[in-house]
Amino acid sequence: MVKAIRVHETGGPEVLRLDEIEVGQPGPGEARVRHGAIGLNFIDCYFRSGLYRAPAGLPFVPGNEGAGTVVAVGEGVTSVAVGDRVAYVGPLGSYAEERLVPADRLVALPEGISFEIGAAAMLKGMTARYLLRRTFRVGPGTTLLFHAAAGGVGQIAGQWAKHLGATVIGTAGGAEKVALARTRGYDHVIDYRKDDFVAAVKEITGGKGVDVVYDSIGKDTFPKSLDCLKPLGMFVSFGNASGPVPPFAMQELASRGSLFATRATLFTYVAARADLEETAADLFSVVGSGAVEIPLSKVWKLEQAAEAHRALEARATTGSMVFVP
Repeated sequence: MVKAIRVHETGGPEVLRLDEIEVGQPGPGEARVRHGAIGLNFIDCYFRSGLYRAPAGLPFVPGNEGAGTVVAVGEGVTSVAVGDRVAYVGPLGSYAEERLVPADRLVALPEGISFEIGAAAMLKGMTARYLLRRTFRVGPGTTLLFHAAAGGVGQIAGQWAKHLGATVIGTAGGAEKVALARTRGYDHVIDYRKDDFVAAVKEITGGKGVDVVYDSIGKDTFPKSLDCLKPLGMFVSFGNASGPVPPFAMQELASRGSLFATRATLFTYVAARADLEETAADLFSVVGSGAVEIPLSKVWKLEQAAEAHRALEARATTGSMVFVP
């Protein structure tokens, strides 16, 4: 038996219950992983609250991300072996001391990267990677706006975008978060609590607007995010921290200059094994080189899951957080 956090009914952080569960031995194509650290992400709150439905129904173990050591492998597994240091994103079930993971979702964790950094980096870091390198290919000459610049993904994306040669504009709430974002690659940071970010973006860009807006906030920043774009620009929605973007007419894109819009998710971009390996390798390369630092702001005990979710939903945190079993 191992300790795990389970959700027996969807709702607020109080529904997160510490249970003991049986993990079992890995079946064909599976590996059993003993966690060294477990990632904590806003998407975990979506599943806990019921905004996103857990595929296997109730009860379920939340969490999509972890890093640890392989302790057993099932039939046919050749990509990893007992004793390997690994990290992964998906499927649900990481809030546990040990778990079974499809072996083809595991990637090797370099020796120079700790379990805590590995668990903090995978979902947020690979999200930053697909946003900047695939959804819209950022490079020299790109001007972008990234909402929640002081958040976990925002801090990674700011550094990475600057490394790629972009002009990087961010939004953050309050002087402390604005100051933090400025240390993470952002050329300009707008305090959305004090200033109209649309007007600020237009001033920064000389009225031209940006090439791409990356938005994980949702309802509170829409449709103003569209007003920040230059003609033929791209609006990239990848989260709903303030609630989902409401339905809108396609004419809203046409009237602002033939804009593009997409609702992107990491799991689509790394569904193929080759894409997962390429994405993880690129992430570990920029982290290993020092070009991107993974901001680890707090380490929680697994039994503190409810407290951690409250802090996350209150936007009282910056950077990445992890659990340790």
